[in-house]
Amino acid sequence: MAETMLVERRRAAFPLEFLGRVGIAWAIVSALLLAINWTAIATGRFPDPDDIMRLVQVRDLIAGQSWFDLAQYRVDAANGGVPMHWSRIVDLPLASVIVVLTPLIGVSNAETAALVGVPLVTLGLAMMLAARIAWRLLGDEEATFTSLVVAISVPVLFQLGPMRIDHHGWQIVCALAAMNGLMARSPKIGGWIIGGMLATWLSISIEGLPLAAVFFCVLALRWLRDRDARVWLVSAIQSFALVGAGLFLVTRGVADLMTYCDAISPLHLGMFAWGAVVLTVLSRFEPAPIGVVLAGFGVAGGGALAMMVYTAPQCATGGGFADLDPVVAQYWHANVLEGMPIWRQSITTALQYAVTPIIACLAAINLATKSRDWLRRFWGDYAIILAAAVLISVLVSRAGAVACVLAAPPLAWQLRQWLRAIRTMERPLPRMAAMVGVACALLPAMPAMILANALPAKANVGGPSNVAIKASQCQVVGADQVLASLLTGEVYAPLDIAPELLMHSDHSVIATGHHRGHTAMRFLIENALASEAEARDALNKRGTQYVAICPTMAEAQMYVRIAPQGFVAALVNDQAPSWLEPVTLSPENGLKLWRVAAD
Repeated sequence: MAETMLVERRRAAFPLEFLGRVGIAWAIVSALLLAINWTAIATGRFPDPDDIMRLVQVRDLIAGQSWFDLAQYRVDAANGGVPMHWSRIVDLPLASVIVVLTPLIGVSNAETAALVGVPLVTLGLAMMLAARIAWRLLGDEEATFTSLVVAISVPVLFQLGPMRIDHHGWQIVCALAAMNGLMARSPKIGGWIIGGMLATWLSISIEGLPLAAVFFCVLALRWLRDRDARVWLVSAIQSFALVGAGLFLVTRGVADLMTYCDAISPLHLGMFAWGAVVLTVLSRFEPAPIGVVLAGFGVAGGGALAMMVYTAPQCATGGGFADLDPVVAQYWHANVLEGMPIWRQSITTALQYAVTPIIACLAAINLATKSRDWLRRFWGDYAIILAAAVLISVLVSRAGAVACVLAAPPLAWQLRQWLRAIRTMERPLPRMAAMVGVACALLPAMPAMILANALPAKANVGGPSNVAIKASQCQVVGADQVLASLLTGEVYAPLDIAPELLMHSDHSVIATGHHRGHTAMRFLIENALASEAEARDALNKRGTQYVAICPTMAEAQMYVRIAPQGFVAALVNDQAPSWLEPVTLSPENGLKLWRVAAD
């Protein structure tokens, strides 16, 4: 029997039936996430220190700090604070919910509502945008399966669960919105959606730049395949340049026009504008020989790269961490495993990031071969973008959530094909084996986790470790009253409990785990490894009033392994020097606090 070819389903953009399906799936998933995370919500436990810092930044904004001022003045206060590379776009929904609800339910409950509600709304948007691709191009059942795939993807849910208020969830939404633009019926509208969403993504985090470049390469390929399709690329780059410039003015202003490698700056806007001008002019010469078109692409891309190499060569070679202090790079950045390649991860984490997107890439290629005309080209383009997202996630693991969510629609189609084939199996044993195989494909870490339970735990070692420096086990919130009773001053604290100290007190800290403050981060790390006498001299010279650690935290344990005779090692081993006066805290907090005695 001849194989059925897939054709485009001409359906409305957001019909009520579709929204109802996604809404029910979202409500079920949200209820489960609330139940799973209820203890963390009730006790104020955040998934990551960055989420805590985001709330601190939002609080500062509500308290009156300028919209255009992104500095954290209680971090390295002795040197004027640390400028953050984050975007106000992410702050806006959080601050809005808190400001609106505070008069009604109080500031604490309003913050909790924002911490829970905003990530779940982001999850709903991601589920809707992913399922919409399947709804428009595949079918009703595939749309439901797409929502299911998103809901069981651990990398995606981690970025979209309650209390996860950092920017990664919004990056996922922007990527999906751009992919939705790729299937628009109007090239001009689709191009403007793609460009606008990519510009928004880069305004939130410049980490999206590599995949944005792939989107533009795909649109350039459309131009080469069909000269009339040049509207896609021209509209997208125009939108990219204009929306990017507009968001920069709205969120950054004109007070700081310096070039940064870790955030959109005037240099990047100039590059985008150059590309928009060149490609717009090139489109006016169509029809033109293919050599002229390729030369125009080279002028657009090569000119933009030349601007970067000439103006900021460090951005072309090292990205946002080009100027990172080598000590900080060795002892901090190398331990932030989410920013490391996939081969630095545990086997369970690597499988979660890699398996489903790779299967989805093959499924997208299969969809292209089974489709015709426009739909064949779309799935071919989708496969290119998804493959690029997988490659990026191999190099930077935290990008894996984007790859996993883009994998959902083609993987949902493949899942339906598998289930159809399984239904035709008559013998129970092959059917059971096939179902286990499907489960392993959807939850690829499951076999490794079962095996890991039968193996001894692998010990951590100093330096780059297999345990990421993440949120601590300290209960700083339980020490808030004691902290409030102390005279306000600077606290020497490991990078990962520093955000909690900022959130639960008015004290300042030397450093947090944010690379623009790498000078203060080096001070903190060097003194953690230094002798007690050296640490005393450095802290007295700086004017630091307090010292706090959580002895069981991975960061503190790393310092102990590297420098067993060092300052932090003495604190962890209950051998605090005499110049530190202990401050009484509840043992249940897991936090230890000392006052630095005056000379």
